[in-house]
Amino acid sequence: MAGLIHEEGIGLDVVSEGELYTALSAGFPPEHIEMNGNAKSRREIEYAVRSGVGRIIVDHPDELGTIEECAKKAGTVQRVMIRVAPGVDAHTHKYIATGSTDSKFGVPADSREGSMLTEAIKSAREYEHVDITGLHFHVGSQLFDTDDYTKSVAVIVRLMKELKDSLGFITQELNMGGGFGAVINPAIPAMKSQHYTDAMMTALVDGCKSNCLEIPRAILEPGRWIISEAGITLYTVENVRTLPEVTYVAVDGGMADNPRVALYQAEYNAVKVDDVNGEIWHPTNGGRVSIVGKCCESGDILIDDAEIQNVNAGDIIALYNTGAYTFSMSSNYNCLMRPAVVFVEDGEARIAARRQTMEDIVRGQAV
Repeated sequence: MAGLIHEEGIGLDVVSEGELYTALSAGFPPEHIEMNGNAKSRREIEYAVRSGVGRIIVDHPDELGTIEECAKKAGTVQRVMIRVAPGVDAHTHKYIATGSTDSKFGVPADSREGSMLTEAIKSAREYEHVDITGLHFHVGSQLFDTDDYTKSVAVIVRLMKELKDSLGFITQELNMGGGFGAVINPAIPAMKSQHYTDAMMTALVDGCKSNCLEIPRAILEPGRWIISEAGITLYTVENVRTLPEVTYVAVDGGMADNPRVALYQAEYNAVKVDDVNGEIWHPTNGGRVSIVGKCCESGDILIDDAEIQNVNAGDIIALYNTGAYTFSMSSNYNCLMRPAVVFVEDGEARIAARRQTMEDIVRGQAV
């Protein structure tokens, strides 16, 4: 996947040494990688600096001293941006809202003398091996309205003005994060990228002009919006259980390969693969159809109230829009094996990640 992203000329945001290693293993140019994360270890920072990543997104001021030491040791100057929490409560699930003042991410957007942000900027400008280029914010994920973005941009532009006046700090770059809403049903057209970018850039340009600021280089992180629709997960129906108020369709996967529903109630749409345009199933019990997984958890539900064609044991169903945060979040819970990942293009298929075996489950474990 990292190799494919590189072919498309897009940059990468990584949040661990494992993700950075994966990207570098694919030949991804480090200068097009930014290292993010709220709790970076010294080892991760050292690895990022040594690898030559384009930017390190500073989430806590204490990281700056470590970056300076690592960059000095490597004989380089490391470019950084400081992540700011704009104080906007995004209209999304609380687990994927990241821009509030009490978020675990970033430093508060406070330009007062002695604040965490002003002290961080002062420190960064004093270090010889750190080059602070600008600010970063990310207000949340799965946002369909632009209000949260434009409000955040307005907060940051005011902050840019205050930092320029008080510290003489010029924001050369502004990373406005991502979180563009990804649709769950392919029958519903996805929002065009311009729906978000036009609103954000208008707010940025107008705000900078009214405050007599230079317009910074703008960066966006629309990862989920790009990749979500590209993914489809196939499940085999193991059994169908009809109860008075619900019909359970149990499949050969579940929260082990896709924990997002259990974690923060992510929504999906499913179809029977050999009857995609068939009539929607209305069980004789008059109740809902619930597609559930095989894990030993009552919360292992993929779609609680599904609109799907009539299915039976042995049928294959497809969950649309599983391209983002599924394979990367999958686990071996209940010692289940991760499914294969297959790339399909122009009628040709190739394995991108092989299906796990039982030997993979115990690899690395000791008796």
